[in-house]
Amino acid sequence: MPDAEITVEEGSDGMRLDYYLARHSGLLSRSQIKARKLEALLNGREVKFSRQVRTGDTFFLHWEEAESPSLVPEDIPLDILYEDNDVVVINKKQGMAVHPGAGLSRGTLANALLFRMGLEQSASLRPGIVHRLDKDTSGVIIAAYNERALAFLSDQFKERSAKKNYLALVQGGPPQAAGSAETFITRDSKDRKKFTVSETRGKKALTRYRVLRSWRLHGQDYSLLLLRPRTGRTHQIRVHLKYLGCPILGDPLYGRKDKNFSRATLMLHAKRLFIQIPGGEYMNFEAPLPASFLTLIRKLEGKV
Repeated sequence: MPDAEITVEEGSDGMRLDYYLARHSGLLSRSQIKARKLEALLNGREVKFSRQVRTGDTFFLHWEEAESPSLVPEDIPLDILYEDNDVVVINKKQGMAVHPGAGLSRGTLANALLFRMGLEQSASLRPGIVHRLDKDTSGVIIAAYNERALAFLSDQFKERSAKKNYLALVQGGPPQAAGSAETFITRDSKDRKKFTVSETRGKKALTRYRVLRSWRLHGQDYSLLLLRPRTGRTHQIRVHLKYLGCPILGDPLYGRKDKNFSRATLMLHAKRLFIQIPGGEYMNFEAPLPASFLTLIRKLEGKV
């Protein structure tokens, strides 16, 4: 994901930021600004592209790489929880990316879905994908086999009528046995791979949580949390749990080193999805905990 920094030159005062970028920076056209999900920060705060620029303004820019022209189908084994002519529900394994990105064009869920659709290639890198899970998050994900189903499912995520539950093993525990984190989330200006909470900028995000179990091992506390995100921001659960003082065990971006589980990978699992499928039926899909999760729980309970 590229980054750039530009300073507004004299003679451009009053020009819209998007016009200035397209005409003077040579980085992206106005159409690419939206297609590549360009973000602009001024003095550490995200700004709109309708903003008028002033001489000397310095903007930090971030945008996504252009998508490859086509996606290649791959016969990759998937753990199918449900499938019909319109949708497929998958228990995604940890380590599988949902769709291709910079430097990654094979081995993704998108490649596997294209194969199941019986298509030779696709101009889209996200065939039928309605929502996403981070590469290292395991669990339930739903995809559509046609445009009608894609629109039907997408509307439910936009309207927040689809319900998602996650399980996380965290270091320490939240301040209360049950509660919520409600903040703005924005990209971290110091590390563009990360996101952070903010009091004034970014997008609103709400995550509800409940402590299911707690343990103490060699002087370190751990908790198993049930999480219900009501919004779908990038890295939302991971950012909110760090904000609450209990980062996810094994999180390479937001966690901290752990003497008891130094080799742990991200302990975040999409356990349940409740959604209406095309045809009108509401269904509840659940994915069992992966072996890595169960192994750590057994160790915390002293059974290993």
